[in-house]
Amino acid sequence: MAEREGRNIKRIREAVAEGALAEPFSPADIKRLLGITYANGYLASHRVGNPSGKPELFIQTSHEPALFRLAIS
Repeated sequence: MAEREGRNIKRIREAVAEGALAEPFSPADIKRLLGITYANGYLASHRVGNPSGKPELFIQTSHEPALFRLAIS
């Protein structure tokens, strides 16, 4: 699982850096651009303040709709 998560964050960071993915982004944006079908759970479980203690990779900027940006570019 950790290896897959490592690839996902790398792909998201690259997409933001290349301008293909604008911040803030939604889970649907991630799914559409990168094909990560479980983006909603991935972004939520790696947001700043997540209760599971997973690495904090994203800042949730809106709840309705759910929007995120990278915690560290």
